[in-house]
Amino acid sequence: MITRMETGTRMSKIVIHGQTVYLCGQVGAGATVADQTRDCLSRVDALLEQAGSSREHILQAIIWLADMADFAEMNAVWDAWVPEGHAPARACGEARLARDELRVEIIVTAALKA
Repeated sequence: MITRMETGTRMSKIVIHGQTVYLCGQVGAGATVADQTRDCLSRVDALLEQAGSSREHILQAIIWLADMADFAEMNAVWDAWVPEGHAPARACGEARLARDELRVEIIVTAALKA
């Protein structure tokens, strides 16, 4: 069974299949990469909660940065957010994002809480 939440014409914000939660890419507001990363991760937290999961259950994260020069600044926020002992598999790369003001986008796959 597949459950789709907050579904529009183009995409769903959350898709649940079996015990796995897939979130659409999340971006955040703010002037700096740190601000955008914090806001983005706050959105991830809210969607995971809505889906019945949490950051402790993240399996994989894919992070896109508009400029890899922002890697350390993003990582400082990320490292403080990830619960100790629960670091997911992760990839990070540089990509042109949907709008010029965006500096970071995070895509998360997680397990449902048991």
